[in-house]
Amino acid sequence: MTSKTKTRTRAKTASGPSKEEALRMYTQMVRIRTFEDNANQLYLSGKMQGLTHMYSGEEAVAVGICEALTDSDRITSTHRGHGHCVAKGANYKEMFCELLGKQEGYCRGKGGSMHIADQNHGNLGANAIVGGSMGIATGSALRAKLLGQDDVTVCFFGDGATAQGLLYEVMNMAALWKLPVIFACENNGYSEYTKTEEIAAGSITARAEAFGIEAFQVDGQDVLGVNELSKKLVARCRDGDGPFFLELLTYRYHGHHVGDINREYYRSKKEEADWKENRDPIIRFRAWLVEQGIAEESEIDALNAQIKQDAKEAVAYAEAAAYPGVEEVDMHVYAETDPATLRAGK
Repeated sequence: MTSKTKTRTRAKTASGPSKEEALRMYTQMVRIRTFEDNANQLYLSGKMQGLTHMYSGEEAVAVGICEALTDSDRITSTHRGHGHCVAKGANYKEMFCELLGKQEGYCRGKGGSMHIADQNHGNLGANAIVGGSMGIATGSALRAKLLGQDDVTVCFFGDGATAQGLLYEVMNMAALWKLPVIFACENNGYSEYTKTEEIAAGSITARAEAFGIEAFQVDGQDVLGVNELSKKLVARCRDGDGPFFLELLTYRYHGHHVGDINREYYRSKKEEADWKENRDPIIRFRAWLVEQGIAEESEIDALNAQIKQDAKEAVAYAEAAAYPGVEEVDMHVYAETDPATLRAGK
């Protein structure tokens, strides 16, 4: 079988995003990084219960893809899902409230870090189960096709999730029925504590090609390259050309989760430093903004400062917010039915 995989890097042409679009992409990436910095501090200070998984370093993937989508387009997320939430339009206050289990959170404090959903912006939810949202995303795409709607669904998942059988079931279905879904594999080089190359035999994109799905390998640290390709594939999905598969080469700066601090036994500090110093998506894009005359260093510094202040205020707001009442324990468990009626067997 002839390989359909295409390795994409951004073409150096005069065309590109408008100033507004470019600054928005930069802003969204910094908002994700700042959110994660604060979430990490909440955990380290003992104010946030349970584990969370940092998205720092992978911002260009979420932003590049989500900036090609509208609110009516859907996404499904992962256990490392804060970046997808922010990129799809979530606001700081409700997200921090959710992480701290407060009533004003997106899921009234019941979802926490790994189960945030934001229906108003098309986010069908993060998922603590590896590969758990693949069926949800494909079902969403099937719904769009059956109803004659033109929205597109993007399914985010990690390289480790390619070991899940569900992926192959849904890719087969999506290919057979020409569904408007984009499978976005965030390959950050590690499946928990094991190198991807040690858990995934052969090519990741070839897995999609086996089903006749057009696949692309992309530099996940280049937000413009990710965005440019995403726009094209989203437009083609709307025209009935889906599904598509993306392997986005990226890197997570933190450990698998916030408690994974001593990482030297599976990756070196030198490797981490190299990615942070030479391939950071925010640093690279900031340099591009200045080089293109889109923004001056002072403007970018002011923007960064404002985002940090917004996050600081949102954290303070969430810390002071109320917890849900005990009467909410069985709220939202059943659809449009009074729990008391169910308990009575009626």
